[in-house]
Amino acid sequence: MDRFFKQLLLVFLFQQMAAGLFRLISAVCRTVIIANTCGTLTLLFVFLLGGFILPRGEILKWWVWGYWVSPMSYGFNAIAVNEMFAPRWMNKLASDNATRLGVAVLESFGVFSDKNWYWIGAGGLLGFTVLFNVLYTLALMYLNPMGKPQAIISEEAAEEMEADYKEPSLRRPVSKRDSTSQLLSPSDGNNTREMEIMTMSSRSNSNGISRNADSTLEIANDVAPKRGMVLPFTPLAMSFDSVNYYVDMPAEMKEQGVADDRLQLLRGVMGAFRPGVLTALMGVSGAGKTTLMDVLAGRKTGGYIEGDIRISGFPKIQETFARISGYCEQTDIHSPQVTVQESLIYSAFLRLPKEVNIEEKMIFVHEVMELVELDNLKDAIVGLPGITGLSTEQRKRLTIAVELVANPSIIFMDEPTSGLDARAAAIVMRTVRNTVDTGRTVVCTIHQPSIDIFEAFDDLLLMKRGQVIYSGPLGQNSHKIIEYFEAIPGVPKIKEKCNPATWMLEVSSMAAEVRLEIDFAEHFKSSSLHQRNKALVKELSTPPPGAVDLYFATQFSQSTWGQFKSCLWKTWWTYWRSPDYNLVRFFFTLAAALMVGTIFWKVGTKREAASDLTAILGAMYAAVVFLGINNCSTVQPIVAIERTVFYRERAAGMYSALPYALAQVITEIPYVLVQTSYYTLIVYAMVGFQWTATKFFWFFFVSLFSFLYFTYYGMMTVSMTPNHQVASIFAAAFYSVFNLFSGFFIPGPKIPKWWVWYYWICPVAWTLYGLIVSQYGDMEATIKVPGMVTDPTISWYIENHFGYDPNFMGPVAGVLVGFAAFFAIMPSKQSGESYVEYYSSRAKKDYGQKQKRIYDEALHKEMKNANL
Repeated sequence: MDRFFKQLLLVFLFQQMAAGLFRLISAVCRTVIIANTCGTLTLLFVFLLGGFILPRGEILKWWVWGYWVSPMSYGFNAIAVNEMFAPRWMNKLASDNATRLGVAVLESFGVFSDKNWYWIGAGGLLGFTVLFNVLYTLALMYLNPMGKPQAIISEEAAEEMEADYKEPSLRRPVSKRDSTSQLLSPSDGNNTREMEIMTMSSRSNSNGISRNADSTLEIANDVAPKRGMVLPFTPLAMSFDSVNYYVDMPAEMKEQGVADDRLQLLRGVMGAFRPGVLTALMGVSGAGKTTLMDVLAGRKTGGYIEGDIRISGFPKIQETFARISGYCEQTDIHSPQVTVQESLIYSAFLRLPKEVNIEEKMIFVHEVMELVELDNLKDAIVGLPGITGLSTEQRKRLTIAVELVANPSIIFMDEPTSGLDARAAAIVMRTVRNTVDTGRTVVCTIHQPSIDIFEAFDDLLLMKRGQVIYSGPLGQNSHKIIEYFEAIPGVPKIKEKCNPATWMLEVSSMAAEVRLEIDFAEHFKSSSLHQRNKALVKELSTPPPGAVDLYFATQFSQSTWGQFKSCLWKTWWTYWRSPDYNLVRFFFTLAAALMVGTIFWKVGTKREAASDLTAILGAMYAAVVFLGINNCSTVQPIVAIERTVFYRERAAGMYSALPYALAQVITEIPYVLVQTSYYTLIVYAMVGFQWTATKFFWFFFVSLFSFLYFTYYGMMTVSMTPNHQVASIFAAAFYSVFNLFSGFFIPGPKIPKWWVWYYWICPVAWTLYGLIVSQYGDMEATIKVPGMVTDPTISWYIENHFGYDPNFMGPVAGVLVGFAAFFAIMPSKQSGESYVEYYSSRAKKDYGQKQKRIYDEALHKEMKNANL
């Protein structure tokens, strides 16, 4: 029993030491990719020099110091001593009939045969634990983060600041009104349209569209060319009537006794969105505004939708609608390693029709950049939010531009000003207004806007509990919405200088309904405004004379080959501009190759005993497995970042999952090819394998596809799991299984029958199979094997001891290629499924605890009305 608790103590100390070691590595490296690489390199060092793969007596003199600084050597000695001094080992004699069996085993593995080494090893692990945690604390205290979070400014802004710095006397005081005018005027001097978002006293634009007090469109007879309109598009209106949306009843509400199987989130919603009219979807949190927009845009992949949705009078078909619509999500999701211009080119080439030639696409991209005022930032790297690259406001404009280059007729924007300060929000709203003024239909959800932002809109659709309580024009200075609510008996008048948006939400709140004993949704249904909306919806539900329904022969604008080329182009630039990924793994490969080569220096020339083959097998096993694990772990953060971008782009109808996944798969090949080339040259030469062309290229082939399947395995784990952290845990769980069934610790013939099936599906086992057979399968030299009277040949020994058939290299090569292909293809299938799951999870955000609160409020109202 005492040995059990000693073993338990050692396991505990091992865990504490390892935790302290990897905490220290993460604190010193400070980025995920570098920390993963350094952690794996440290693990390789600790593992190779721990005294297990290479006994202490066989470690070369220039590496013997590594044995004494490796925590694993202390733990290995302590565990071995604790076990081998047990009576079941010490009560038996070895083959010499003089030495105790336990002592003989310790000596054969190069372990100290002194019983005190248990406590020496335990003390060593405890000392390493303290040392690593102290160094970790010091690293946190004195090491700053790598890089400084900073936003990119335009060239013109930089020049202005530089001029102000050089000639401060030329600066003049800027009044608040002047700064507002500067903010609202477009940044480039060539823009002839004057827009005043902050005052909104009148709206007119260069394309001849103006809005009168009744918010009806007036098209001038002489229509000037519209900005960003090099490519023609058809203005389209959207009408919807009796739209209902249900989801499965959440478990939280069922626990409260709700018997219904479905929860209704939208109730008979009706309305219309028109070209050149900027419409706001508003309501308190949980009112259903984002749900309605997602339903209309076709972003709901779960739940149950009812109602009539039409595009210019024709029933909406989602596959067709995705080609003529854009959707700007609230979170600005973009590939961080490409430039602003490249992001727009990528979107344009995938979403514009095939008939548009390359020159026209590039011109259109340039005009869209001018429209959203990003032309001065066209060469700026997008970067990671809050860390590098564009600011939040610049990202928001890029999000709009990415959709605009698709030349859509209808654009949905989910809270475009969320998280922005007043200045940034005004810049974004200027961009939105520019977009509307091209004649497109634009709909925005908005949450608690300032008065200036609120009055930038033309129409308002106000919602509460999934129902419409107002749908109509705002009017100049919001007088239409104010008149509507002030006409309701009991509603207080708006105070001077009060924000109409804030006042509107307050007077229509749940508490106001209870106080006034009124249902605003029912009141709206009985209003004349509702009747006018019904007439408008009925009018827009009938196709205009001579109109034809939208039709596209294919689901995507580009062919599968065109999608693949565009995805490959962007993925290539993403990898090329990720030095922390590529250079770090190249450095790791170089360091690991040199480490393996120097530790196992010329071991390939030693073929006298079975232990020599075991050492060679250990060298091959350690090098391939650790490099493969590093490839797997370092690729996961890259794929995880791009996967979120994939969700947005796939939902926008840019491409299918297969071209996207194949682009990632193929982009990895040249990098892994370079990695394998110098790894093979270094290891093959330093370990001392036989220099024949056949054996060298077999070694290269097996190593290449082993690194590839590990890399693709990392991609697959990300595509199968919800995030990078879970992917790392999932992959690590299989590392130990790969190791156990690799054929190194337990040769294939000695694995129990009920587990041998896993040996044949373990990729690492096939890697070792190929490496050993290609190097030693044809060798007829004899070796010494303990316990055997006659010395067998090397080929006989590897066939009978390890179970490796020397004539099986062809199937081994095919299996290795098959593993790489399987892990490479799986991401395309899993990405398609995870895309649906991602957008289904967005539906889940619309209920759960949020809908539970709404349900509680409704129940409270019913109880209040019933005087309970």
